[in-house]
Amino acid sequence: MTSMENRSEVNEFILIGLTDVPELQVPLFIMFTFIYFITLVGNLGIVALSSWDSHLHTPMYFFLSNLSLVDFGYSSAVTPKVMAGLLTGDKVISYNSCAAQLFIFGAFVIAESYLLASMAYDRHAAICKPLHYTTTMTSTVCAHLVIAAYICGFLTSSIVIGNMFSLSFCKSNIVHHFFCDIPPLLVLSCTDIHITESLVFILGSLNAFFPFLVIFTSYLLIFITILKIHSAEGRQKAFSTCASHLTAVSIFYGTVIFMYFQPSSSHSMDTDKMASVFYTTVIPMLNPLVYSLRNKEVKIAFRKAVRGQGLQLYHLFS
Repeated sequence: MTSMENRSEVNEFILIGLTDVPELQVPLFIMFTFIYFITLVGNLGIVALSSWDSHLHTPMYFFLSNLSLVDFGYSSAVTPKVMAGLLTGDKVISYNSCAAQLFIFGAFVIAESYLLASMAYDRHAAICKPLHYTTTMTSTVCAHLVIAAYICGFLTSSIVIGNMFSLSFCKSNIVHHFFCDIPPLLVLSCTDIHITESLVFILGSLNAFFPFLVIFTSYLLIFITILKIHSAEGRQKAFSTCASHLTAVSIFYGTVIFMYFQPSSSHSMDTDKMASVFYTTVIPMLNPLVYSLRNKEVKIAFRKAVRGQGLQLYHLFS
Protein backbone atom coordinates (compact mmCIF):
# COMPACT_ATOMS: atom_id res chain seq x y z
CA MET A 1 0.00 0.00 0.00
CA THR A 2 1.37 3.41 -0.91
CA SER A 3 2.30 5.63 2.01
CA MET A 4 0.79 9.06 2.56
CA GLU A 5 3.95 10.82 1.48
CA ASN A 6 4.18 8.86 -1.80
CA ARG A 7 0.57 9.55 -2.71
CA SER A 8 1.35 13.20 -3.21
CA GLU A 9 3.93 15.12 -5.17
CA VAL A 10 3.76 17.83 -2.51
CA ASN A 11 5.90 17.42 0.62
CA GLU A 12 5.22 20.86 2.08
CA PHE A 13 2.66 23.64 1.85
CA ILE A 14 2.98 27.41 1.87
CA LEU A 15 0.37 29.19 3.98
CA ILE A 16 -0.45 32.48 2.32
CA GLY A 17 -1.49 33.97 5.66
CA LEU A 18 -3.94 36.74 6.50
CA THR A 19 -2.36 39.50 4.44
CA ASP A 20 0.65 40.28 2.26
CA VAL A 21 0.80 43.94 3.34
CA PRO A 22 4.15 44.39 5.18
CA GLU A 23 2.84 47.26 7.32
CA LEU A 24 0.19 44.97 8.85
CA GLN A 25 2.50 42.11 9.85
CA VAL A 26 3.67 43.59 13.17
CA PRO A 27 0.25 44.92 14.27
CA LEU A 28 -1.32 41.54 13.47
CA PHE A 29 1.45 39.73 15.34
CA ILE A 30 0.83 41.92 18.40
CA MET A 31 -2.93 41.34 18.15
CA PHE A 32 -2.62 37.55 17.82
CA THR A 33 -0.07 37.43 20.63
CA PHE A 34 -2.39 39.38 22.92
CA ILE A 35 -5.37 37.18 22.05
CA TYR A 36 -3.38 33.98 22.48
CA PHE A 37 -2.01 35.17 25.83
CA ILE A 38 -5.56 35.77 27.12
CA THR A 39 -6.63 32.39 25.70
CA LEU A 40 -3.69 30.63 27.36
CA VAL A 41 -3.95 32.27 30.78
CA GLY A 42 -7.74 32.36 30.87
CA ASN A 43 -8.46 28.79 29.82
CA LEU A 44 -5.68 27.15 31.82
CA GLY A 45 -6.68 29.37 34.75
CA ILE A 46 -10.22 27.99 34.59
CA VAL A 47 -8.89 24.42 34.59
CA ALA A 48 -6.65 25.17 37.57
CA LEU A 49 -9.37 26.95 39.56
CA SER A 50 -11.94 24.22 38.84
CA SER A 51 -9.51 21.60 40.12
CA TRP A 52 -8.28 23.62 43.11
CA ASP A 53 -11.49 25.02 44.61
CA SER A 54 -13.93 22.44 45.99
CA HIS A 55 -16.83 24.89 45.52
CA LEU A 56 -16.33 24.54 41.76
CA HIS A 57 -16.55 20.75 41.78
CA THR A 58 -19.95 20.81 40.08
CA PRO A 59 -21.14 19.51 36.67
CA MET A 60 -21.22 23.02 35.18
CA TYR A 61 -17.58 23.73 36.03
CA PHE A 62 -16.53 20.22 35.07
CA PHE A 63 -17.89 20.84 31.57
CA LEU A 64 -16.44 24.35 31.58
CA SER A 65 -12.95 23.13 32.47
CA ASN A 66 -13.09 20.58 29.63
CA LEU A 67 -14.36 23.26 27.27
CA SER A 68 -11.35 25.33 28.33
CA LEU A 69 -8.99 22.45 27.52
CA VAL A 70 -10.61 22.03 24.11
CA ASP A 71 -10.41 25.76 23.36
CA PHE A 72 -6.78 25.85 24.43
CA GLY A 73 -6.09 22.75 22.30
CA TYR A 74 -7.45 23.94 18.98
CA SER A 75 -6.23 27.49 19.46
CA SER A 76 -2.72 26.15 20.13
CA ALA A 77 -2.89 24.03 16.97
CA VAL A 78 -3.33 27.17 14.85
CA THR A 79 -2.34 30.45 16.53
CA PRO A 80 1.39 29.86 17.32
CA LYS A 81 2.05 28.98 13.65
CA VAL A 82 0.21 32.13 12.56
CA MET A 83 2.27 34.21 15.01
CA ALA A 84 5.53 32.65 13.79
CA GLY A 85 4.60 33.40 10.17
CA LEU A 86 3.81 37.03 10.96
CA LEU A 87 7.02 37.50 12.95
CA THR A 88 9.55 35.69 10.76
CA GLY A 89 7.78 35.56 7.40
CA ASP A 90 8.26 31.79 7.29
CA LYS A 91 4.92 30.43 6.12
CA VAL A 92 6.08 26.96 5.09
CA ILE A 93 4.47 23.99 6.82
CA SER A 94 5.46 20.38 6.15
CA TYR A 95 3.01 17.84 4.74
CA ASN A 96 2.87 15.87 8.00
CA SER A 97 2.62 19.03 10.15
CA CYS A 98 -0.28 20.21 7.99
CA ALA A 99 -2.08 16.89 8.51
CA ALA A 100 -1.37 17.02 12.27
CA GLN A 101 -2.61 20.61 12.55
CA LEU A 102 -5.87 19.81 10.76
CA PHE A 103 -6.34 16.61 12.78
CA ILE A 104 -5.91 18.32 16.18
CA PHE A 105 -8.00 21.31 15.14
CA GLY A 106 -10.83 19.15 13.78
CA ALA A 107 -10.88 16.79 16.76
CA PHE A 108 -11.15 19.59 19.31
CA VAL A 109 -13.71 21.60 17.32
CA ILE A 110 -16.00 18.56 17.08
CA ALA A 111 -15.47 17.80 20.77
CA GLU A 112 -16.45 21.40 21.53
CA SER A 113 -19.80 21.00 19.75
CA TYR A 114 -20.64 18.01 21.98
CA LEU A 115 -19.43 19.79 25.11
CA LEU A 116 -21.68 22.75 24.27
CA ALA A 117 -24.56 20.28 23.93
CA SER A 118 -23.68 18.71 27.30
CA MET A 119 -23.65 22.16 28.91
CA ALA A 120 -27.07 22.91 27.42
CA TYR A 121 -28.40 19.62 28.81
CA ASP A 122 -26.88 20.53 32.19
CA ARG A 123 -28.67 23.92 32.17
CA HIS A 124 -31.90 22.16 31.20
CA ALA A 125 -31.59 19.78 34.15
CA ALA A 126 -30.78 22.64 36.54
CA ILE A 127 -33.65 24.92 35.44
CA CYS A 128 -36.38 22.50 34.35
CA LYS A 129 -35.87 19.75 36.95
CA PRO A 130 -33.99 21.34 39.86
CA LEU A 131 -35.21 18.78 42.43
CA HIS A 132 -33.77 15.91 40.38
CA TYR A 133 -30.59 17.74 39.33
CA THR A 134 -28.17 15.90 41.63
CA THR A 135 -29.51 12.50 40.58
CA THR A 136 -29.61 13.44 36.88
CA MET A 137 -26.17 15.02 36.53
CA THR A 138 -24.09 12.57 38.53
CA SER A 139 -20.31 12.48 38.24
CA THR A 140 -20.58 9.27 36.20
CA VAL A 141 -23.02 10.83 33.72
CA CYS A 142 -20.81 13.91 33.35
CA ALA A 143 -17.69 11.81 32.81
CA HIS A 144 -19.43 9.70 30.17
CA LEU A 145 -20.65 12.80 28.31
CA VAL A 146 -17.15 14.30 28.24
CA ILE A 147 -15.47 11.04 27.18
CA ALA A 148 -18.05 10.62 24.41
CA ALA A 149 -17.32 14.17 23.18
CA TYR A 150 -13.60 13.41 22.88
CA ILE A 151 -14.20 10.03 21.21
CA CYS A 152 -16.52 11.58 18.61
CA GLY A 153 -14.01 14.35 17.95
CA PHE A 154 -10.91 12.20 17.52
CA LEU A 155 -12.70 9.41 15.64
CA THR A 156 -14.31 11.76 13.13
CA SER A 157 -11.11 13.72 12.64
CA SER A 158 -9.16 10.48 12.04
CA ILE A 159 -11.60 9.40 9.31
CA VAL A 160 -11.59 12.80 7.58
CA ILE A 161 -7.82 13.29 7.74
CA GLY A 162 -7.17 9.74 6.54
CA ASN A 163 -9.37 10.40 3.52
CA MET A 164 -8.12 13.97 2.91
CA PHE A 165 -4.44 13.06 2.86
CA SER A 166 -4.94 10.04 0.63
CA LEU A 167 -5.67 12.56 -2.14
CA SER A 168 -2.94 13.73 -4.50
CA PHE A 169 -1.91 17.37 -4.23
CA CYS A 170 -0.12 18.28 -7.42
CA LYS A 171 -1.82 21.46 -8.66
CA SER A 172 -0.01 23.75 -6.25
CA ASN A 173 1.31 23.81 -2.70
CA ILE A 174 0.07 27.32 -1.90
CA VAL A 175 -2.73 27.22 0.69
CA HIS A 176 -4.88 30.35 0.50
CA HIS A 177 -5.45 30.42 4.21
CA PHE A 178 -3.54 31.08 7.45
CA PHE A 179 -3.74 27.43 8.54
CA CYS A 180 -4.36 23.99 7.03
CA ASP A 181 -8.13 23.78 6.66
CA ILE A 182 -10.35 21.52 4.58
CA PRO A 183 -11.75 23.89 1.88
CA PRO A 184 -8.43 25.47 0.78
CA LEU A 185 -6.69 22.07 0.78
CA LEU A 186 -9.38 20.45 -1.36
CA VAL A 187 -8.88 23.17 -3.98
CA LEU A 188 -5.28 22.01 -4.39
CA SER A 189 -6.15 18.37 -5.11
CA CYS A 190 -5.70 17.08 -8.64
CA THR A 191 -7.83 14.00 -7.98
CA ASP A 192 -11.60 13.64 -7.68
CA ILE A 193 -12.73 15.24 -4.41
CA HIS A 194 -16.46 14.44 -4.58
CA ILE A 195 -16.19 11.46 -2.23
CA THR A 196 -14.13 13.49 0.24
CA GLU A 197 -16.55 16.43 0.05
CA SER A 198 -19.47 14.08 0.64
CA LEU A 199 -17.70 12.44 3.58
CA VAL A 200 -16.88 15.81 5.14
CA PHE A 201 -20.47 16.98 4.63
CA ILE A 202 -22.05 13.82 6.09
CA LEU A 203 -19.76 13.57 9.12
CA GLY A 204 -19.86 17.33 9.60
CA SER A 205 -23.65 17.29 9.51
CA LEU A 206 -23.88 14.47 12.05
CA ASN A 207 -21.42 16.13 14.42
CA ALA A 208 -22.94 19.58 14.06
CA PHE A 209 -26.68 18.97 13.83
CA PHE A 210 -27.01 16.29 16.52
CA PRO A 211 -25.43 18.51 19.22
CA PHE A 212 -27.38 21.46 17.80
CA LEU A 213 -30.62 19.45 18.14
CA VAL A 214 -29.77 18.73 21.79
CA ILE A 215 -29.03 22.42 22.37
CA PHE A 216 -32.20 23.57 20.58
CA THR A 217 -34.43 21.09 22.44
CA SER A 218 -32.84 21.92 25.80
CA TYR A 219 -33.32 25.65 25.35
CA LEU A 220 -36.86 25.25 24.02
CA LEU A 221 -37.76 23.45 27.26
CA ILE A 222 -35.79 26.01 29.28
CA PHE A 223 -37.68 28.93 27.72
CA ILE A 224 -41.02 27.21 28.33
CA THR A 225 -40.04 26.73 31.98
CA ILE A 226 -38.84 30.34 32.31
CA LEU A 227 -42.14 31.64 30.90
CA LYS A 228 -43.95 29.77 33.68
CA ILE A 229 -41.98 31.62 36.37
CA HIS A 230 -44.23 34.35 37.77
CA SER A 231 -41.48 36.52 39.23
CA ALA A 232 -39.69 38.84 36.80
CA GLU A 233 -36.59 38.60 38.96
CA GLY A 234 -36.77 34.80 38.83
CA ARG A 235 -37.09 34.82 35.04
CA GLN A 236 -34.15 37.21 34.74
CA LYS A 237 -32.00 35.05 37.04
CA ALA A 238 -32.85 31.86 35.14
CA PHE A 239 -32.17 33.44 31.75
CA SER A 240 -28.88 35.03 32.87
CA THR A 241 -27.44 31.58 33.58
CA CYS A 242 -27.93 30.71 29.89
CA ALA A 243 -27.06 34.00 28.14
CA SER A 244 -23.29 33.42 27.93
CA HIS A 245 -23.74 29.88 26.65
CA LEU A 246 -26.24 30.99 24.00
CA THR A 247 -23.83 33.69 22.80
CA ALA A 248 -20.98 31.20 22.40
CA VAL A 249 -23.26 28.67 20.68
CA SER A 250 -24.47 31.29 18.19
CA ILE A 251 -20.94 32.38 17.25
CA PHE A 252 -19.61 28.81 17.11
CA TYR A 253 -22.39 27.36 14.96
CA GLY A 254 -22.70 30.47 12.83
CA THR A 255 -19.07 30.35 11.72
CA VAL A 256 -18.93 26.55 11.36
CA ILE A 257 -22.06 26.43 9.16
CA PHE A 258 -20.80 29.38 7.10
CA MET A 259 -17.42 27.68 6.55
CA TYR A 260 -18.23 24.03 5.95
CA PHE A 261 -21.81 23.64 4.75
CA GLN A 262 -21.50 25.16 1.32
CA PRO A 263 -19.98 23.79 -1.91
CA SER A 264 -16.28 24.46 -2.48
CA SER A 265 -17.18 26.47 -5.61
CA SER A 266 -19.06 28.96 -3.40
CA HIS A 267 -16.11 29.64 -1.13
CA SER A 268 -14.41 33.02 -1.15
CA MET A 269 -11.03 32.40 0.45
CA ASP A 270 -10.68 35.97 1.75
CA THR A 271 -14.12 35.85 3.37
CA ASP A 272 -13.40 32.39 4.80
CA LYS A 273 -10.17 33.64 6.36
CA MET A 274 -11.97 36.42 8.18
CA ALA A 275 -14.64 34.02 9.44
CA SER A 276 -11.95 31.56 10.49
CA VAL A 277 -10.35 34.14 12.78
CA PHE A 278 -13.49 33.98 14.92
CA TYR A 279 -13.49 30.27 15.60
CA THR A 280 -9.70 29.81 15.75
CA THR A 281 -8.84 32.78 17.99
CA VAL A 282 -11.89 34.73 19.21
CA ILE A 283 -14.07 31.84 20.42
CA PRO A 284 -11.29 30.26 22.53
CA MET A 285 -10.68 33.67 24.07
CA LEU A 286 -14.40 34.14 24.79
CA ASN A 287 -14.52 31.09 27.06
CA PRO A 288 -12.73 32.64 30.05
CA LEU A 289 -14.09 36.12 29.34
CA VAL A 290 -17.77 35.35 28.76
CA TYR A 291 -18.28 32.26 30.89
CA SER A 292 -16.14 32.87 33.92
CA LEU A 293 -14.78 36.35 34.55
CA ARG A 294 -18.34 37.60 35.01
CA ASN A 295 -19.17 34.66 37.26
CA LYS A 296 -19.31 35.37 40.99
CA GLU A 297 -18.16 31.90 42.07
CA VAL A 298 -15.11 32.03 39.80
CA LYS A 299 -14.21 35.51 41.06
CA ILE A 300 -14.37 34.29 44.66
CA ALA A 301 -12.23 31.24 43.82
CA PHE A 302 -9.72 33.48 42.02
CA ARG A 303 -9.43 35.86 45.01
CA LYS A 304 -8.94 32.89 47.35
CA ALA A 305 -6.23 31.48 45.09
CA VAL A 306 -4.42 34.84 44.87
CA ARG A 307 -4.72 35.32 48.63
CA GLY A 308 -3.38 31.81 49.26
CA GLN A 309 -0.39 32.35 46.97
CA GLY A 310 0.26 35.71 48.61
CA LEU A 311 0.36 34.12 52.05
CA GLN A 312 2.72 31.40 50.80
CA LEU A 313 5.10 33.99 49.38
CA TYR A 314 4.92 36.02 52.61
CA HIS A 315 5.84 33.01 54.75
CA LEU A 316 8.56 32.01 52.28
CA PHE A 317 10.37 35.36 52.41
CA SER A 318 9.58 36.33 56.01
